[in-house]
Amino acid sequence: MNAVFASSFALGRGVAIRAFRLEFICFCILLASGCTTIPYEYTSERDFVNGPPLAQDEEQFVVGKECSLLDASDWIWPGSLLRKLLLWNSRVDSHQVSDKTVDALRKYLGLNHLARVKVRINAYCVGDEWSRTMRNDSIAPAWRYTMGFWSWLIYTILPGRFFGGDSYNPYSNTINIYSDIPSIALHEGGHAKDFAKRKYKGTYAFFYSFVPFYNLYPEALATNDALSYLYAQEDWDEYRQAYKLLYPAYGTYVGGDLASWIAAPWTYWSYLGYAAVLPGHALGRIKAAQVGNIQDDDQTANDGAVE
Repeated sequence: MNAVFASSFALGRGVAIRAFRLEFICFCILLASGCTTIPYEYTSERDFVNGPPLAQDEEQFVVGKECSLLDASDWIWPGSLLRKLLLWNSRVDSHQVSDKTVDALRKYLGLNHLARVKVRINAYCVGDEWSRTMRNDSIAPAWRYTMGFWSWLIYTILPGRFFGGDSYNPYSNTINIYSDIPSIALHEGGHAKDFAKRKYKGTYAFFYSFVPFYNLYPEALATNDALSYLYAQEDWDEYRQAYKLLYPAYGTYVGGDLASWIAAPWTYWSYLGYAAVLPGHALGRIKAAQVGNIQDDDQTANDGAVE
């Protein structure tokens, strides 16, 4: 019995060591790719392989109707509670999205000429989701009628209007927002911008969803884009908050990949993945603390230019 216990302990320790080594490597990648890009690169229509256009007079932003039960679901559904805890922010999946968050995303999409992206703010639109998925000829039919249909089915039977989960769906070219956090909304906008430039969107989406650890690449791109945009806008408060939120959010993806790699989801080893959020919080707060120095240097440069 002691031999079995010792063998199990050694195996578990080996798995844990490999996992944390990989976690360290992933966060080194984040450090390299998550640094603010200067100058920020705005995009235009000529950069895109376009998705379905909005219909004439169709509003780009749709806001869901208020519902006391659904709007309180973030304190009912354990998944939303877990996301609040992991990111340490009560506005995650709050289902009450302020004008500040909406306006931040609207401005971002406008400056990047992402006029074809549909945005749903705390809304549930099954028919429109189906229509946009089936009309999206920038996705090859083989992907649209398989993975696109699957994404629509998940959207239908597990509505974010209750379960939360801010997301971008490349098959319908749609952003869904449930959290009142501008940097998270901008991150989803970064996904839309990234996919808009991809020629083989369906293949890219498939790799993102099903190839282990591949999702860390587009997640890093979206994180970098949101941070770079806030820097370009000189929105220092949101820039600081973005580090505190987007870095630990990236850690959840690292942790999820680690959990699926080292263990079956129902074993206790799978919970090791949640530990990946801790380096994200630490690194995010270190980067946020440096924003004050960046702001001071920028102000000094502006003062020098005026003189």
